[in-house]
Amino acid sequence: MSARTVQLDDRLYAYFQKVSLREPEILRRLRDETVPLPRSSMLLSPEQGQFLSLLVELLGVRRAIEIGTFTGYSGFCIARALQPGGRLICCDVSEEWTRIARRYWEEGKLSDRIDLRLGPALDTLDRILEDGGAGTFDFAFIDADKENYEGYYERVLTLLRPGGLVAVDNVLWGGSVADPDKDDANTRALRAFNEKVHGDERVSLSLVPIGDGLTLARKRA
Repeated sequence: MSARTVQLDDRLYAYFQKVSLREPEILRRLRDETVPLPRSSMLLSPEQGQFLSLLVELLGVRRAIEIGTFTGYSGFCIARALQPGGRLICCDVSEEWTRIARRYWEEGKLSDRIDLRLGPALDTLDRILEDGGAGTFDFAFIDADKENYEGYYERVLTLLRPGGLVAVDNVLWGGSVADPDKDDANTRALRAFNEKVHGDERVSLSLVPIGDGLTLARKRA
């Protein structure tokens, strides 16, 4: 049997967090406030947020875009790791959820790094492209409605510079993508998206089994 990723039971997951997680107190409070909310399943895992921060730091990101903000946990993780003078555009449709995000961004002194744009993300991305944004972004994070993943991905690839990275969340969808008995619209959309990116020679690819599955695709020159 070939080597495979270790499965994390509760004990090993607790150890994993103990020796790797460095969650700031403000992010812990944001997570604690989000967990009781009706849509809390959309919340990023803390280890995934830390991983995003590391990616942004490694890439020296100055311009980033996020599609799907919710209460702002992922946006906080991205913005805090930007280079001095860096800027993150956050795309979301909910004034209610992003009101929480704004509060924590302000407390964390990140408001000047984040440009929140409310409205359908496809429209926001199209406007950025119309304004000459193609090839000017270093990093993108997609974590929104699954049926539009392909549309987001295509626009983001155009927005990224060569060597830029897009990270896409929920690509394992709790295991549903591998379950033949699951045939809902979100699962079908994610299966199609995963197959598309797997065959996309415009990018270098790795699917990382962290959180609910995170696809990393680096735009080739």
